[in-house]
Amino acid sequence: MNDTIRKFGYPATLVADYDHWVVLLRPDQPTLGSLVLAARSEATAFGDLPPEAHAELATVTKHIESALKAAVAFERINYLMLMMVDPHVHFHVIPRYDGERSAEGVTLVDAGWPKLPELGKATSLADAQTVRLVKWLKSQWS
Repeated sequence: MNDTIRKFGYPATLVADYDHWVVLLRPDQPTLGSLVLAARSEATAFGDLPPEAHAELATVTKHIESALKAAVAFERINYLMLMMVDPHVHFHVIPRYDGERSAEGVTLVDAGWPKLPELGKATSLADAQTVRLVKWLKSQWS
């Protein structure tokens, strides 16, 4: 795994594993169910990923959206490719909703709704919360 994947807590945050991608619970949650979709590659540019990674992305995003719809009933979903601090190809996946959502003892409000997500107002999860939320999201995966 590349350094970016490890920085986001792998393997403790692993929700789903694919040939070219991993889906991780985002340790800092701006909204409930926020994820990191990270390429396994050492690539630091989206266009440098192999064609197979781009093809697999269709399956991965379908799984993400299906699981998050079941888990948090999002109204919109944001895929943010920021890569300013962590250089390897990855997206921050932020489910968006009006109001609050709760699961496994964690309740979060989408502070930015209906505008940009408020990443600076994210809630940092404790280790026990991470374990519970990873297990919960895995149970939503198809």
